[in-house]
Amino acid sequence: MAGRWQKDVERWLQEGVIDAATAERIRAFESDHERGQGLHWPVLLAVAFGALLLGAGVLLFVAAHWDSLSPAGRFSLTITMVALFHLAAVFSAVRFPPLSSALHAVGTVALGAGIFLAAQIFHLQEHWPAGVMLWALGALGAWALLRDWPQAALAAILAPVWLAGEWAEATRNWYGGERVLSEGLLLLAITYLTAVLPGRESPVRRALAWIGGIALLPLAAGTAFSDTFQHGTPAVPTAHLVAGWGVALAGPLALSLFLRGKAAWMNAVAAVWVLLLGTTSVEPSRFMAASHAGTFWEQAGFYLTSASGSIALIWWGLHESRRERINLGIAGFAFTVLIFYFSTVMDKLGRSASLTGLGILFLLGGWLLEKTRRRLVERLGRVE
Repeated sequence: MAGRWQKDVERWLQEGVIDAATAERIRAFESDHERGQGLHWPVLLAVAFGALLLGAGVLLFVAAHWDSLSPAGRFSLTITMVALFHLAAVFSAVRFPPLSSALHAVGTVALGAGIFLAAQIFHLQEHWPAGVMLWALGALGAWALLRDWPQAALAAILAPVWLAGEWAEATRNWYGGERVLSEGLLLLAITYLTAVLPGRESPVRRALAWIGGIALLPLAAGTAFSDTFQHGTPAVPTAHLVAGWGVALAGPLALSLFLRGKAAWMNAVAAVWVLLLGTTSVEPSRFMAASHAGTFWEQAGFYLTSASGSIALIWWGLHESRRERINLGIAGFAFTVLIFYFSTVMDKLGRSASLTGLGILFLLGGWLLEKTRRRLVERLGRVE
């Protein structure tokens, strides 16, 4: 709601309806009014958890009585379940907008359940990515109508899940598709994480940054360990690889260009880093073996790439005044050091010495990293 009145004030000011002094008084009045009407985080947390529990309770109730319902009753129940949440959200929109957004989100989640339940009722052809695609389209349509960040967040999650499902189904019997999938998702997580820019903050961008921040480290680990070669398994055909790499690279980069404009060149550099990280992919059992032999890049490539990426993410956070990137960069560097210790150092020491070294690493390394993180955050505060 804040963005709407601000745009109206700017438009009135440009059209000459009000002067600058009046516009400033309107801004001061609306800002004071918003602070007085603002919700504290316990209320917002209660609304979010209440919506989750409500949706889970309804789905469990339907599942418990599913076998006793006729096909017509099942289909009617799925439609009613979706419509009920959205109608309740409409009635609560004026009195309690956060509750309305939460109920709309539950309605969109119920839409996904309805899609798959309808497919089960009518015994439709099994291709689960198509159901996720319909679900993503529903979330995207809800966001276009409502402009609520929960709908945008659902669409931002469901669309990659659909594409990942299509790729997994298309390359099920071939070797080499995991790397394309993991690197594409990692690059998309970086795009989401960097959606917030100085002067370009909105609830949707912050939601994307949260999604990217949560998914970044697990996807980076998945990319580093995405090599699952099996003898006798044919490789993915060239035509599929070209299409897969095109979507995996061009999709996130196009989205970053839309979100960041000229600053998207940094995302292009990140894409090069993602491809470089993918070249370090080895099997986990081979990676953790102290006796692993190979070229210098096979032995040290992961550590160099991971450490450099963590440092670059810290610099990125300082450059664009984003604290979460600094924290993630510090965490990534810490995980890199731990993996190096477990895979290279620990097996060369005795049991007591290795445990002692691990304790010193946690205590001393944790203290140094936390001290560095605090200095960087303080520096960020001085810049702001």
